[in-house]
Amino acid sequence: MPLQIGHVSFFLVTWLRACRSLDYDRTCLVLRDCALGYNTSGKLMNEPDVRVKPKISEDLWAVWLGVGLALVSLILVLMFGDSLKGWINKPGEWVRSPIELLDDVKAGVPVWASTLVSLSVVGGILAFIFWTESQTAKGLIAFATVACLAVAAMVLAGQEVIKYFNLEYVLWALLIGAIVGNTIGVPAWIKPAVRGEFYIKLGLVLLGMEVLMAKLVVLGLPGILVSWVVTPIVLITTFWIGNRLIKIDSPSLTITIASDMSVCGVSAAIATAAACRAKKEELSLAVSLSLAFTAIMMVVMPLLIRVIGMDDLVGGAWMGGTIDSTGAVAAAGAALGERALLVATTIKMIQNILIGVIAFAVSLYWTTYYPEADSADGQREHTPGFFGEVWKRFPKFVLGFVAVSIVASVIDASGPQGSDLIKQTIDLLTKEIRGWLFCLAFVCIGFEMRWATLAPALKGGKPLLLYIIGQSINLVLTGLMAWLVFGWLFRDAIIEWLPK
Repeated sequence: MPLQIGHVSFFLVTWLRACRSLDYDRTCLVLRDCALGYNTSGKLMNEPDVRVKPKISEDLWAVWLGVGLALVSLILVLMFGDSLKGWINKPGEWVRSPIELLDDVKAGVPVWASTLVSLSVVGGILAFIFWTESQTAKGLIAFATVACLAVAAMVLAGQEVIKYFNLEYVLWALLIGAIVGNTIGVPAWIKPAVRGEFYIKLGLVLLGMEVLMAKLVVLGLPGILVSWVVTPIVLITTFWIGNRLIKIDSPSLTITIASDMSVCGVSAAIATAAACRAKKEELSLAVSLSLAFTAIMMVVMPLLIRVIGMDDLVGGAWMGGTIDSTGAVAAAGAALGERALLVATTIKMIQNILIGVIAFAVSLYWTTYYPEADSADGQREHTPGFFGEVWKRFPKFVLGFVAVSIVASVIDASGPQGSDLIKQTIDLLTKEIRGWLFCLAFVCIGFEMRWATLAPALKGGKPLLLYIIGQSINLVLTGLMAWLVFGWLFRDAIIEWLPK
């Protein structure tokens, strides 16, 4: 045990030194200057034609802190194993009153205690950044306030009826943040913890732990055909329809909706919105559409599959490739049976691997065809050459996502013990922390939403029409591919592979 603790201490010291190197002295100065209202040139931030760089530092923080958190989580699970069970968690289900949660216990740990520990982990990460900005006390007080609103969103999402219809915490976090932002407003003293993009990027880096390349081996070619062939076709087609036929004014809104609907819902929308620098209200609108249709599809699709007598393997593949949320896919698959559940969730996990690929592709496309995006943010245009521009605008968090995914995949492929370590790390630590990060992010996004800003995005019902058309195409193409692959070409091999 002393040797293991020594290894952990050595890792933490090395990691912190790495964070403080790589020009981080300058990064810290930039962050301090931004907090005081100045940019890196020493001029006031409200002066025109000045490029401010806080977003780049956010990406760097997300990569280093996200990778570090993933590695620390692996080490902790390796050292303490199942004794960590229940300590990182979120409020559970309740029926009549949220007061019921005070008596709720998971794995021997009161839910209120695990919630406090979970948010303390995130707060500890933020404390490191607050420290570099010389506002540790103010920042932690602000974070505690935002965290209370995130807890309220999680509690609302746990109500029995709401949970059944899969109205996730993301929706409630948006609503709570928007209500606060549109009524009493966001006090200045809360602003240090209002870091929606950072929470999102850090959460996406942790998501890499759950997107394992080894999942491709499980269903191999059949899963790739359903997940990797149909999805890009649907995304590109939907984007083209939105721009050329429906003529939505904002290309970033169109691509965010297309990615949200074709890949995996909230996570894909977040990654794509970051890659194309979509407005916060556009991301909120895309996520709201996704959550609404996910709640409908997870209930309707299993019933439809049973009514028309569709094979359970084909039905599972169809749902896995079309329902946006992984949780909703699991619920819908379970309604059809164990075989459908296994196929549906595996298809969805293979599809999730596309998140980083699509974020990179969107960033490259936006750099080439929408170079004015920088000036739209009120920043000075700067052209360091094509590849320099790609790197400047490339979402660096994708590198962290890929790094964590590769490390997790290598460990998972090392044998049963490695696979168990990854599964434990996800179940005990990273998945729940990621959920809290996304919840905090959408509370912050809600703060900055204004009801009036949603009106142009909803103009003429075009986003809703785009989602319906895109999802219809997705349902048809995925259904045909699922029948071709799971009902005919590879059916015998898949049945032989499935657990008896």
